[in-house]
Amino acid sequence: MLDFCKCSCVTLLTTADEPESHILCDLNEPLVDHTEGQLFLNDTFKIIMEEVLCKGTDIKHKVCEWKEPKELALLLDLELRATGEPQHRLLQRVQDVAKYSIKTSHPRFMNQQFGGVDYHALAGRFLTEALNTNLYTYEVAPVFVLMEAEVLRGLRQLVGWTEGDGLFCPGGSASNMYAMNIARYQHFPEVKSQGLCGLPRLNIFTSSDVRNAAVCTWAAFLGIGTDNVIIVEVDEGGRMIPDDLDEKITLAKSQGAVPFFVSCTSGTTVRGAFDPLDLIADVCEKHKLWMHVDAAWGGSVLFSKQHSHLLKGVYRANSVSWNPHKMLVAGLQCSALLLQDTTDLLRKCHSANATYLFQQDKFYDLNLDVGDKSVQCSRKVDCLKLWLMWKAVGSIGFAERVDKAFNQARYLVEQMKKREGFHLLQEPEFVNVCFWFIPPSMRGKEGMADYQDRLAKVAPVIKERMMKQGTMMVGYQPLGNKVNFFRMVVFSPLLTQKDMDFFLDEIERLGKDL
Repeated sequence: MLDFCKCSCVTLLTTADEPESHILCDLNEPLVDHTEGQLFLNDTFKIIMEEVLCKGTDIKHKVCEWKEPKELALLLDLELRATGEPQHRLLQRVQDVAKYSIKTSHPRFMNQQFGGVDYHALAGRFLTEALNTNLYTYEVAPVFVLMEAEVLRGLRQLVGWTEGDGLFCPGGSASNMYAMNIARYQHFPEVKSQGLCGLPRLNIFTSSDVRNAAVCTWAAFLGIGTDNVIIVEVDEGGRMIPDDLDEKITLAKSQGAVPFFVSCTSGTTVRGAFDPLDLIADVCEKHKLWMHVDAAWGGSVLFSKQHSHLLKGVYRANSVSWNPHKMLVAGLQCSALLLQDTTDLLRKCHSANATYLFQQDKFYDLNLDVGDKSVQCSRKVDCLKLWLMWKAVGSIGFAERVDKAFNQARYLVEQMKKREGFHLLQEPEFVNVCFWFIPPSMRGKEGMADYQDRLAKVAPVIKERMMKQGTMMVGYQPLGNKVNFFRMVVFSPLLTQKDMDFFLDEIERLGKDL
């Protein structure tokens, strides 16, 4: 017995003798129904506009609709099945995804160093997804090969380089890995063909106040080893101490290691500290080490004449990583690795000369096939969102955003100092405002033996309450011997002073009974 079910151009045939279904297609017809698909896409965009870009940016609506994991899994009906669902049910899926996701474009999402929304950048993201191309050869991505080169040139110019190289990477951590790998190749080019067996023990240097977990991850991944990541001391503000770096490089050499890479930071993740780049550059030049600046968070300060001094000396670095998806709100992901090198180190280090992509007898300039600079094959187009946004607001517009973020952070600190119970970790150097909230029951009791233990529990409880009520999101963490404190990152162009006042009121409301 045969049972036929016709859907568009596809016929589903099932027999009692065969346990599996067989799809019989008319080879003269496409499997995709464009009319139906485009109607679905139009309806999907309506949901995106309403739920994500209207409600999701409106302070009258919640930052999140919190559900416990088991409840959320049931609500979403996550199970994947053999048969597809009708369009109306799929649209409900889209609605549910939007409803129960965190609204990172909301002005009161202050949890991470990304968030907010720029509509020109978002248009670029939509266009990138729709075009669905791969940034490895000029023949498949002619617009974006040229565009990426121009955007990288613009970023390098802000660093202070008239020449150089670079590429967009899948995140700042990956950019730092590229820099580490290129630095090792420059010191020991034989590593590409011979591997690690012929290399001496290599040392990497980074400060105790940065995301050195990522540095250790890449040291392990590249076969350098986490034990060979040397931690440099920081001052009271979280900035690397150049004299300690110098001493530790000298000590490593005396112990038979080969120091080759220093990773300093412009805008540390927690305190927003800026390492003294000029002094670190002196040490790196003295010992002939590669100097890398992780400016993923703080790089955008270079747009501001008022605040660019925080990266004084950055032009002396060998490489810089910079995430416009952070302070510039370009949208995830938008992470650039910039190199001062003009000897084609990127390509020499990573090229595999795949003949199915990089034929040497093409009819255009082979230097436009940029894929061999990357350890990836497929590489997403991340330049369009930044290019379109830069075209829309210009460098002056970016500078205004940076300056406004500093002003908002300054206002928040001023208001915080007027209220009882708020205690700053330190005066902020950047737009990271780190503080403890001392509940009324603990004020004046700093001498109690369990005071620090009790204080450590305050931030997690307030965080739980704000998320379950959906009013806002802000992060917290410990640091060294300092127990849990809040880290408010002030950068979204959507933020107003009203949001700053609400933030302080809400912390007080959520923590007054602790």
